[in-house]
Amino acid sequence: MDTRQLTPSTRSAKPSAEPQMSRFPGPGHQASSARLAPGSRALANLHLVLANNTPQDARRGLAHHDVPDALRNDVRLLGGLLGRVLREAGGEDLLADVESLRELTILAHDEQGTAALEQAEALVEGFSAQRAEQVARAFSCYFHLANLAEEYHRVRILRERESVHAPHELAPDDSLPAAVAALAEEIGFEAAVGRLQALEFRPVVTAHPTEARRRAVASAIRRISELIMERDALYIGGTSLAENERRLLAEIDTLWHTSPLRAAKPTVLDEVRTVMAVFDATFFDVFPSVYRRLDDWLLGDAAGTKAPVVRPFARLGTWIGGDRDGNPNVTPDVTRAAAVIASEHVLVALEAAARRAGDTLTHDGNGSPASPELLTLWQRQRELSETVTTHVGGNAQNEPHRRALLVVAERIGATRRRDADLAYGNPDQLEADLAVVQRSLLEAGAPRAAYGDLQHLIWQVQTFGFHLAELEVRQHSRVHDAALAEIAEHGIDGPLSAMTQEVLDTFRAIGAVQRRHGAQAAQRYIVSFTRSARHVAAVYELAALVFPDPALAPVIDVVPLFETSADLEASVDILEGMVQLPAVQRRLAVNGRRVEVMLGYSDSSKDVGPVAATLVLDVAQSKITQWARTRDVTLTLFHGRGGALGRGGGPANRALLAQPPGSVDGRFKVTEQGEVIFARYGDPAIAARHIEQVAAATLLAGAPSVAARNAAATERFAPLASALDRTSRARFHELVGAKGFPRWFAEVTPLEEIGLLPLGSRPARRGPDVESLDDLRAIPWVFSWSQARTNLAGWFGLGTALDEVADLTELQTAYADWPLFATIIDNVEMSLAKTHEGIAARYLALGDRSDLADLVLDEMGLTRRWVLAITGSDSALSHRRVLGRAVQLRSPYIDALSLLQLRALKRLRTGASPDDVDDLRRLLLLTVNGVAAGLQNTG
Repeated sequence: MDTRQLTPSTRSAKPSAEPQMSRFPGPGHQASSARLAPGSRALANLHLVLANNTPQDARRGLAHHDVPDALRNDVRLLGGLLGRVLREAGGEDLLADVESLRELTILAHDEQGTAALEQAEALVEGFSAQRAEQVARAFSCYFHLANLAEEYHRVRILRERESVHAPHELAPDDSLPAAVAALAEEIGFEAAVGRLQALEFRPVVTAHPTEARRRAVASAIRRISELIMERDALYIGGTSLAENERRLLAEIDTLWHTSPLRAAKPTVLDEVRTVMAVFDATFFDVFPSVYRRLDDWLLGDAAGTKAPVVRPFARLGTWIGGDRDGNPNVTPDVTRAAAVIASEHVLVALEAAARRAGDTLTHDGNGSPASPELLTLWQRQRELSETVTTHVGGNAQNEPHRRALLVVAERIGATRRRDADLAYGNPDQLEADLAVVQRSLLEAGAPRAAYGDLQHLIWQVQTFGFHLAELEVRQHSRVHDAALAEIAEHGIDGPLSAMTQEVLDTFRAIGAVQRRHGAQAAQRYIVSFTRSARHVAAVYELAALVFPDPALAPVIDVVPLFETSADLEASVDILEGMVQLPAVQRRLAVNGRRVEVMLGYSDSSKDVGPVAATLVLDVAQSKITQWARTRDVTLTLFHGRGGALGRGGGPANRALLAQPPGSVDGRFKVTEQGEVIFARYGDPAIAARHIEQVAAATLLAGAPSVAARNAAATERFAPLASALDRTSRARFHELVGAKGFPRWFAEVTPLEEIGLLPLGSRPARRGPDVESLDDLRAIPWVFSWSQARTNLAGWFGLGTALDEVADLTELQTAYADWPLFATIIDNVEMSLAKTHEGIAARYLALGDRSDLADLVLDEMGLTRRWVLAITGSDSALSHRRVLGRAVQLRSPYIDALSLLQLRALKRLRTGASPDDVDDLRRLLLLTVNGVAAGLQNTG
C-alpha cells in the first residue's frame, strides 16, 4: 500500500512519474477482483468487487449481498464517467486522493483488526481546505449517481416482475388485486369490493420538507436518470449509445460543477413549487393509472367496455403554506398564494388532459350519433360562447363528442383565467359535463371510447378537483390561548399583537380560499399539542369572532393532534369533551359523524424514546378506536410519520398490518415529508407500487384474520409490552435527563450547523437555544443523530429493555407472532445497519463527557446483540437482500464523508481561527448534504 498518500506530513509530495491511477474503465472493461494498491481502480469498481468477493468471515457488521449485473453495469458506467469528470476538473491528484480515501474506508469497513480507519482519518486531516471540499463533493456526487442507479434498477425489476406475474399472483400486501383476492377469500367477493369502494388513502405532503438537495441538483439527477433509462432501449454498440454516453458525461460534469448548497433558504412558496413538480411528473397520472390497473383486473375481458368498479380512493393533502406552527414564514398571504399555485397547476393539467381526450374522440356523427342529452349540452355551450363553439365546431365538423369535450377544455382554461362568463363554478359541474359525453358515447355504441381516456379524465377530476390538494392549517394550542386572552382584554378591534392579528387573518385566509376554490380546498384545522377539549373549542371561538354571521363563515373541521405520551394517554377523555362542544356537534350532524384524530410520532419519540412511543401510540389507537365505536363515530386516524425511523418511518404497508384491530377500517391518512416525497413519488413506476402497497395494506388491515391475529398478539404479549415500555422509557430518560445533556447533544452532533443549512423554510427549533429539548423540533433531533452515525433516535432504550426481559425464546416467539414487535425489531435493525460504532465514538468524544458517550455506545452494542439474536442473524440485514445491499454499497462512502465532517466539527469545536471558520462551515454543510444522500434519510 502506498503510504505516501496516508500521512499528513507528506501530503505535498509529487506523484511518481509512473501514474498510480489507471484509466476509469468504460462499459466494455471488466474490473479485477484482486486487491490492488490505493488509487488503482475506478471509483465504482472496487466496492462492487469487494461486495461480491470478500469472504464472509472477514466482514464485520454488514451482510454480504450480491449485486445484480444490470445494477453493477450502471454503477460502473456512472462511476467511470464521474472519474473522468474529476480528473478533468482537478487532475490526477484529486482522483488519487478520492481513491485513497475510498479504498481505506472500504478496507476499514470490510476487515477487522486493521488501522485503516485511523489511516483514513489521518489522510483527511492532511487535506487542504480546498481539497477537503473537492473530495466531499466527489463523494456526494457518487451518492447521487448510486441512488439514481438503484432507483432505476427498482423500476427495471418492477417492469420485469409485471411482465411475468399477473397482478393477483403477487403478495397480498404488494398488489391491490392480490389484496382484493385475499380479502374475498375471507369475506366474499361482493363484500371485498364493497370495502374497496369505501377505501380512502390520503397522503399529505408536509410543510417542512427536509430534502437536502437543491432543485438544480435534483434536475441534473433527473436528466441523468432519463439517460440511463434510455440506454436500455438503445442498440448496444450503435452511434446512439455513444451519443448517450457523451450526454451522460456532460450531465455528470454539470452535476459536479453545480454547487450542492443553496445560496439561501427556500421560501414557503419555493417549497410549494417543488412539490408541484412532483404533481406534474407523477401524481396527476399515477393515481388514475392505479385505479385503471385494478379495474382491468376486476373486469377481466370486459375491461374497457363496462362502467368501472373502482372509485377514486386517493385524496391529496398538503401542509405547505398552511402549517404555521412555529414557522413565521407562513403568513395569510402565503396561504392564499399556495392555494392559487396548486389550483393553477391542476387546472392546467386538467385542461391539457381534456384537450388530449377530446382530440381522440374523432367518432363520426353518422356512425356514432350524439345523444339528445349531448345535443342539449352543445346548445348550452353555444349559449355560453358562440365564438368558442364556432371555432371548435369548425375543427370538429360532424364529430359531436370531440367538439363538446374540446369546449369543456376551453371552459377549464377559462376557470383558470377566472373568466366568469365561461368558467366552471365548481368541479361537480365539470364532472357532470364529462358524464354527459360518456353516456352519449355509450348510447352510440362506443364503450371503449367512453371508458378510455375520458374515464381517466373523470378519475382525475374526482381525485384532484380544482384545488389539487386540501390545504390544511396547523397552529399550536398556546397561540390560540394567547390570542383569545388578548382579545378578551382589548376586544377584536382593539390594539392586538402581530401574532394575534395573524391568527385572525388566518381564518380570513381560509374563508378566501374556500370562496375561490371550494370548501374542500381548506377545511381542516390541526391543533398542535391538544391537551383539552378547550383547545378545540378555541378554534371555533376564534372563527366566530372573525365571522359573526355563520352563513359567511368557512367550513372548519378541527383535528386534535396528540403528540406527547401524556397527551396520547389522555386522548379519549379529550375527545369525549370535544364531541360535547356545540360547534363539533353541528359538524357531526352534517358530515356523517366523521372525526379525524392526528397522532404525533415525532414528539412522542423525543418525549419517551422510540420504543415506548411506539407502544404508547398502539395503546392510544386501540382506546380511540373503541371510543369511536361506542360514539358511533366514523374515525380516521391521521399518522404524523416522518421519513426517519425515529419519527415513525419504515415500510408503511408493514406498519399498517400491525395496527390495532379496527383502527384502520379502510382509511389511512399519513404525512409524506421531504426526501420521502421524492423517494416514494418521484418516479411513476415506484409511485404506483407504493400507492398499491399502502392501499392493499389498508384493505387487508380490516381482514378478519389480520384483526384476530393482532388482537390475540396484543393480549398474549401485554406483559412483554409493559416491560419494554417501562424499561426503555427509564433508560431513555436516564440519557436525556442527565445534567447537561442538551448542550452535550449540540456539541457531539452538527445540530447548530444544521440550523445554518438552507434545507427548508421552517426554523430548526422554537426557542433560541438548546438548553432544553422541549423546544427542539423532532426533525433536527433525528437528523443530527443520523449525521453523527449514531441514529440514536431510532433505537435507544431497546437493548436495555430486551436485556431486562432476558428470555430469548419468548422474544423470538413475539417476533414471529406479534406484528408490532416484529416491526419494531426490523426497523431498529435497519437503523443500526446505518450506524458506525467507531465513527459514532469519534462524534461522541467531541463533548468531553465520557459518561454519556459510554452510555450511548453500551446501549448501541447491547441493542445490536439482542436484535441479531432475535432475528437469528449474524449481521444486520443479512436476511433482507435489497435493503442490505443498498446499505452495504453505501456505508464505506458515508464513512469517508463522516471523517471529513468530523474534521470540520473538531476544528470548529476547538476554536478555529476566524479565517478558517467559513471554510470549515462550508465543508461541514457539504458533508451534511452528502451523508443525507448516502443514508437517504434527513429526518
